[in-house]
Order: sequence, then structure tokens, then C-alpha cells
Amino acid sequence: QVQVVESGGGLVQAGGSLRLSCAASGRIFGIHAIGWYRQAPGKQRELVAHISSAGSTNYADSVKGRFTISRDNAKNTVLLQMNSLKPEDAAVYYCNVVLGGPFSPQGSYWGQGTQVTVSS
Repeated sequence: QVQVVESGGGLVQAGGSLRLSCAASGRIFGIHAIGWYRQAPGKQRELVAHISSAGSTNYADSVKGRFTISRDNAKNTVLLQMNSLKPEDAAVYYCNVVLGGPFSPQGSYWGQGTQVTVSS
């Protein structure tokens, strides 16, 4: 069993910054990738940023240049640095941890989500 815990959400003014953290623990032998997703009220969940165990990253077009995803493999932790936040960034942000090797994803685990609110 694997536990995934997000933290760092809160209220910030437009143009401000937040840093989210995702920590995985439990029966982990390897992590294939970790992704950050977000879901705003009335909308579908969307991929925000993704990082592989090798460190390769990708971002949604809407956050490129503003958000940065990074990792600490030894601690099974991933950070999402969010700068220049916009009201449209407001959502519940979820961390998804995919277990397995670089070429062998085995299963994924979701965190409970952390709320990000951006005021005008």
C-alpha cells in the first residue's frame, strides 16, 4: 500500500506564488512518474505538470513559464512551484504517483488534494 499526501495549498493574490508538495510513502520499490493535476468546480480534472523518475518534465500549455515541477527521489517527494498565479489557476490540486520502473508502470495512487485559491 502507498500513501500520497499533498500540502502547501492556500489563498494567494493574483500574481503571487505558492509551492505545493507531494510526498509518497509505504510499499514503494520504484516510482515511474509523478504528476500534478487540478480540478476546478464544474470542470474535468486536467494534467498540470509531470515528472519522470529520470527527471524529464512536461507542462500544460496554460502553466508553461509559470510553474516548475521538481523532485527529490531519495525522499519520494515532488514539488510544484507556482508563480504569477492567475484566478483561473484556482482549483483543487491532486498528486498522482505511478509506481514501477522507467518502462514499466504498474499502478497509480492519488492524494487527497490541496485547495489553491487565487483572489483578484
